[in-house]
Amino acid sequence: MAFHGDKGLVSIKELFCAACAPSASHVQLGCCRGYAAVPRRGGNLTLYSENGSGQTLALSGHHGNVTAVAFGRVADPLLLCSASEGCAMVWDVERCYRTSSEGQMASGTVVGTLLGKVVYLSFCPTDERVAACSGNKIYVLNSKKEQVHAVLQGHLGPPIATEFCPWDTGVLVSISEDRTFMIWDLSKKQVLYQSAVLSSCPLISILLMEHSRQLITGSSNGQVWCHSLPDDYKCRLVTRLDIHKTQKMLERLGILNGEQQNTVEAAKPVLTITPGLPFLGKESCWIGSCDGLYLVDLASSEILTVLHFKDYSDLNISLAESLVISQEKSEKMHCLVTSMFEPKIALWEIGFPEKLEKTFPEHHLSVVACSPLMPTSVLKAELAKTDPKSPKKAGVHKQGGVKDHAVVFHTQVKSSGYGESSRRKMFMPMSNIKKKPQKSSWTTKKTGFLLSEYPSHLVPSAPHSEVIISAASPTPIFSLQYSGDGKQILCGLGDRSVLLYKSSLNGNPSVYTGHNKAVSSVCWSHSRSCFLSASEDQTLYIWTPGNKEPALIMGCDKFSTPIQATQFYFLDKFIMLASGSCLHLYLYHLDTSRDDIKRYKQKSFSKLAGRFSTRSGTDISAMTAANDFYSHIVLACGVDRSIQIFDMNVGCVALEISEAHNRAIHHITQNKGSMFSTQTQDSYNLFLSSAITDGIKLWDLRSSRCVRRYEGHLNRCYQCTAAFSPCGRYVATGSEDNCAYVYDIRSSSYLHKLQRQTDVVLNVAFNPATPELLAGTLDGKLSLFWPASGAGLP
Repeated sequence: MAFHGDKGLVSIKELFCAACAPSASHVQLGCCRGYAAVPRRGGNLTLYSENGSGQTLALSGHHGNVTAVAFGRVADPLLLCSASEGCAMVWDVERCYRTSSEGQMASGTVVGTLLGKVVYLSFCPTDERVAACSGNKIYVLNSKKEQVHAVLQGHLGPPIATEFCPWDTGVLVSISEDRTFMIWDLSKKQVLYQSAVLSSCPLISILLMEHSRQLITGSSNGQVWCHSLPDDYKCRLVTRLDIHKTQKMLERLGILNGEQQNTVEAAKPVLTITPGLPFLGKESCWIGSCDGLYLVDLASSEILTVLHFKDYSDLNISLAESLVISQEKSEKMHCLVTSMFEPKIALWEIGFPEKLEKTFPEHHLSVVACSPLMPTSVLKAELAKTDPKSPKKAGVHKQGGVKDHAVVFHTQVKSSGYGESSRRKMFMPMSNIKKKPQKSSWTTKKTGFLLSEYPSHLVPSAPHSEVIISAASPTPIFSLQYSGDGKQILCGLGDRSVLLYKSSLNGNPSVYTGHNKAVSSVCWSHSRSCFLSASEDQTLYIWTPGNKEPALIMGCDKFSTPIQATQFYFLDKFIMLASGSCLHLYLYHLDTSRDDIKRYKQKSFSKLAGRFSTRSGTDISAMTAANDFYSHIVLACGVDRSIQIFDMNVGCVALEISEAHNRAIHHITQNKGSMFSTQTQDSYNLFLSSAITDGIKLWDLRSSRCVRRYEGHLNRCYQCTAAFSPCGRYVATGSEDNCAYVYDIRSSSYLHKLQRQTDVVLNVAFNPATPELLAGTLDGKLSLFWPASGAGLP
């Protein structure tokens, strides 16, 4: 989980290191496009340039010590703003160098006076305005002349930093010592949004990402928050990251290099946040801390690599008090750093190789079977076929004598007919039979509208109908699943029953009972001819629709621990279930015929084909596999927070992902698609995992890494599940705030927050044929959602 950019491939060259005033370590520094601005004593400012001859330039004009420095966003002309307690000045960098080369003194333009001690400066994207934080106020100044556009005041503490919105110059975002951020409308001078208190420590850094429209804030204790900024600026928390804890976890897993010794753990302040270089990904950013630079993937909230200052012996500074990183589009960046313990300041050039790519281990695993079965594969197992023999006559002894002759010779007992009325007509020919016209099999009622392609552009978000399963005694809905054709719905309930609904939720459901405890999981077969249910009483039942008696019962004598998950596997050839630390693979045969004399005797049977243990011996908490096509891959989650990937063709654990979540994983599901949607083969390698308090993670089997996280919903106590849409573009999940959420798979911010329910939404399921979403709650209510427009539905 790193990229080719660690020490040895990433070079850090120290361009200069000089002494500075002790106060320079506590002021805002400026670094941009090879230029660095360093405050000096007496109100002077030194400008370093890497371009050309690398000459320095002294700028003077302030009557007090410079307290903040910032470069403009526009390259030509490049502006520099500096502020002291007396005034704020804007300098044209190129003109200053040109004036100095002519032997004249460079001068700047005063844009603000009597502002107080300015602690932070920032330009708008067009460099027409400058924002200055001073005391409890934020001043918005004109960068061309001395003019104050606005004075903003609203924080309970002094503002620490502020930035203009890159895509809307009329919006300003500020952070404060009161540990909140505010979004301001500059035209109306009003607050559009104010966050809650985010941390116990002050927020000290801020970044606005234009391409993803996200706000990233960092605190002095190493916490990073990522919020989405929609058009109405009502921010939503996308993800949260703890730099110190994440780094320690990756070092423990061997993903990042770290010292294997006991050291004093201390929080690492987020001194600065800068967008990552373009070739590192659009959703990456650099986080500068006191000990190094961290490259963070915002999509997955993971640290890709760390550049520790102490690992580069040529650097004169190993611990930074303050730093600023230049935002450049080339394959290098500059970093201006002040030392924590010495009055030193240094300018570094960080270079990357020409072809820098993220590299992750390739395991050559694919959900879609790409290789033939091995000769010894368990997937080749078959039930023993017995040759048909002539049935023995009942009552005939081996020696030929007649013994214990049965009174009834058939398996079914028919009525004697004494209770029927006498027949008046013995025979009546049927002469007016009308032949029904033969219809094509493609237009039968069994298919109908379901032959159409799934409309991936429609997202179910509007409530359509709802059903209360039992108003007298509410019971939780622990599992939901649509049939493969999208016409029927299975519900596993906490009252030990299974309900079979029509997909429209109209009419009374069929009820199947037999379990002694709550039904934990239900699953349809691929052929839709039967379905199974598993319960906490360690039993598994297989049912056929319309038959209230189970076709097959697998009792607790076969399992010593409860069944955590079960399903049909390998196109209905096997029944797979997770119990304890093992995956059990069963062959089965169903015979639904009944003998009225021996009703207790079960003609269906099952046979154990294989048993597979986890690598570490941990108990399995969740399991999933594809059944709509041939697949050798089974994904299982352990209570030790690991994800174990079984290759059933080989019969062992092919890969283990350790520390996949901070808590034990309670749910895992794959992108299985449906018969009504077409996806690329690689799309089936995506899967989701959920853990309490740790959100949902999207994984890619090819790289065995998390590629995105979804944390906009609430999951702190109950085992809420998630589901892929049939088109693979959306993810739905339940939540403890009594709502269901729909995410676009490409964004960490939720797309829709569905109508609030009366209790926790435990389960969600997409209809495989039409854009419908079904939500099941803790109090036993089913809610059906359609697209807001209603288009595309039958």
